Amino acid sequence: MKKIALLTAFGIMMVLSLTAQFPMAGNSKQAPPAMGHIYGKIIDSTGATVTGASVILLQNRFDTATKKRKDVLLNGITTKSNGEFSFTDLPIFGQLKLKISATGYKAYEQTVSFQMKMDAGAAPKQTGADPAQAMAAMSKMINAFDKDLGNIKLEVDTKQLGNVTVVSKTPTMRLDIDKKVFNVDKNIVSAGGTALDVMRNVPSVQVDIDGNVTLRNASPQIYIEGRPTTLSLDQIPADAIESVEVITNPSAKYDASGGNAGILNIVLKKNKKSGYNGNLRAGIDKRGAVNGGGDFNVRQNKFNFSASAMINQNKSRTSGTTDRLNLFEEPNTSIYQTNKNRTSGGFMFGRLGVDYFMTNRTTISLAGIKVHGEFKPTEIINIHTDSLFSSGKISSYSERVSTGKREFNANGVQFGIKQLFPKEGEELTADLNYFSGKNEGNSLYVTDFYTSSGSNKTGDYQQQLLNSGSNKFLTIQTDYVKPFKGIKLETGLRAQLRKLSNINDNYVFNSTTNQFELISSATSNYKNNDNVYAAYVSVSGSKKDFGYKLGVRAERSEYTGTLLGSNNKFSNSYPVSLFPSLFLSQKLKNKQELQFSVTRRINRPNFFQLIPFVDYTDNLNITKGNPDLKPEFTQSFEMSYSKTFEKNNTFLASVYYKKTTDLITRYQDKDIHPITGEEILVSTFINANSSKAYGAELTSINYLTKWWDISTNLNLYNSKINTDNITGTSQDAMWSWFGKFNSNFKLPAKFTTQLSATYQSKTNLPVNSGGGGMGPGGPSQAQSSSQGYIKSSYGVDLAVKKTFLKNDAASVTFSISDIFKTRISEQYSYSDYFTQTYSRLRDPQMFRINFAYRFGKIDMSLFKRKNMKQDTQGATEGMQ
Repeated sequence: MKKIALLTAFGIMMVLSLTAQFPMAGNSKQAPPAMGHIYGKIIDSTGATVTGASVILLQNRFDTATKKRKDVLLNGITTKSNGEFSFTDLPIFGQLKLKISATGYKAYEQTVSFQMKMDAGAAPKQTGADPAQAMAAMSKMINAFDKDLGNIKLEVDTKQLGNVTVVSKTPTMRLDIDKKVFNVDKNIVSAGGTALDVMRNVPSVQVDIDGNVTLRNASPQIYIEGRPTTLSLDQIPADAIESVEVITNPSAKYDASGGNAGILNIVLKKNKKSGYNGNLRAGIDKRGAVNGGGDFNVRQNKFNFSASAMINQNKSRTSGTTDRLNLFEEPNTSIYQTNKNRTSGGFMFGRLGVDYFMTNRTTISLAGIKVHGEFKPTEIINIHTDSLFSSGKISSYSERVSTGKREFNANGVQFGIKQLFPKEGEELTADLNYFSGKNEGNSLYVTDFYTSSGSNKTGDYQQQLLNSGSNKFLTIQTDYVKPFKGIKLETGLRAQLRKLSNINDNYVFNSTTNQFELISSATSNYKNNDNVYAAYVSVSGSKKDFGYKLGVRAERSEYTGTLLGSNNKFSNSYPVSLFPSLFLSQKLKNKQELQFSVTRRINRPNFFQLIPFVDYTDNLNITKGNPDLKPEFTQSFEMSYSKTFEKNNTFLASVYYKKTTDLITRYQDKDIHPITGEEILVSTFINANSSKAYGAELTSINYLTKWWDISTNLNLYNSKINTDNITGTSQDAMWSWFGKFNSNFKLPAKFTTQLSATYQSKTNLPVNSGGGGMGPGGPSQAQSSSQGYIKSSYGVDLAVKKTFLKNDAASVTFSISDIFKTRISEQYSYSDYFTQTYSRLRDPQMFRINFAYRFGKIDMSLFKRKNMKQDTQGATEGMQ
């Protein structure tokens, strides 16, 4: 009886306490109890979450001024990517009204109320009530304050949408004032590949056979999550990428370094849904190279944990030919070279991160990245040499077999703090990114000489290279955003510190001693530090349909370097330079917009380009730095027009012009080899007078039917380098064009297909690449990019995807690249010393099969400490 009395008194006291503190009626001086909790999730008819829906909660109150009752706003939010909403601290008495609205959907309205009911068995009059039953009833009453509205399904508003076919789908392209964002997470052609495969399907971006990426015919900077990285694109799994930001004309917020190209910022996939979720992937290509990985994410209360791990094997095959005429030799010689390359290996990528939501306005993030790669290239080169005249005839044949191994290990740490302020839009962020990479490798080159193919061997030459190096990259940055009335101020500081070391020991086999001997004059060992310090400020705002963003960035840099063999030291310091930027936008009627931008950027020579040391580590590719190089400065202008039509069809047109002074380009000269004493060509660097590039780019995204959408990109451009200050012949400017086409089909039985195609017309060699030397795989770097061209080429890729299981949780994708074996890289280059044509084909008709499975459950009970029932059981057990 004492237990029953205690329980009954507890219940009565709780209710009396509530009503005493929050009277239900007749007392307007005090508010009703505010301990209610309402939550739910918004989905569409397919079960997909609805992002950006407006959810408001109203309460009907008596207005003392008008003497009438009216709906008063209690709270309102906008749903995030998980479609969830939650309201806390709500009054528990009286009816509430929930209203939901979202673009393209019918408005939704629902009344909500909290009802407290105590079972008869636990009422005060039931003195014989069971204590556990009484406590359970009390628990039920308290739980009534926590109301789960479940999944709320919105209906498509056909009147509003008209013929729009994409519902709750992230747009393929989004245009911001200073960048274009392309979502690639649905790109099935690149499934199981690397970031290089992703870039092949991003408008404005070109990828050649060697994986070199250009943006409007110039090499861009590669960022990950808005920060520079030491990782190369072939070290980033395609399945980890959510979107690619193409920044053709970077604003003052971004590094001014990078010359006349822009920035490609890779945004990785993130998942911060409450509960747990993840996915698993596995695949294999036609040569048996496997790829696999998985992601897992769990979030509860103030913590979000994420983990990713991926592996990607590589079994690559490349074949090619080189036909070269040497004009600097007497007599002139013709060289015909064939090469076959096989590379096996792979890399592993891992990431572990945690986000701590300290308060509603403060978030701390910490992540670690680990990359390991190991590759074993093997190459066979057959070289036929003949003189052009009978007198002094030279005829020889050689076979060069190269084997080796290279390994790299990279570690990264990312730390960030984000602080929001009560004023909407005001925020302070601080980031620290540290990447450290180490590499080591060895290569053995064995060249056998013959008088002709099939004849007896006349001699050999053996060369061994042992190399190692490290690359440490630290970036510290802080940004502050402060909105004022009608304008927004952005400012920040940045320090970028980089340490690089490289050891290349060159050994030649001595048949007398039967040992490899170090050749000091052909060894390249150095280290250097390269630091850049920057500050920026920008102001942006809008008035009606006109928007603007103007800013200026100040940068200063310095480098120091040491040749380890001779202990020679080199240093340089570039004073503070200013880099202004201006962006203007004007929205027109009928969903049209005009944009204009102008920027100034810099490209500083790196240490490798500056050191006056001849690198003989590869006899077919000998290079030398130039300590007299100056930085190049680029002025860029761009104007864009965009139009959104019915059915979300989008058209974007841009025209651009860039002029660069003191362009850093390659050039060749003759020298004497210190080992053989022969006359050789050495590739070095030089500042050309200037260069200019201009063109027009068109991008169109069209939703033709409910089951078919296409995207088209066309870039027409012209480039010219002024080499009047360089001995030799300049090449005339050339009009060229590059096109991309992507088509997606939705077929019955949950099949999806994607067809992608690229075409490159004849074009000048890009700056600092292609055509000058005879490297193991053909020509290495160019002398001046104005001396030669790339022949036209095209390629077609195809992928088919099938989804199955509940909610399409599993999928199988079959993809094939370069279906017609037409993605051939052919180049022609010339100078006063040679003319050369070469052709290469890499991994044609490569197909992959990939399987993916996603899982997840938004179930908070899995992570709660204790529910009410468990607490109740403990209480009743302690009272018995």
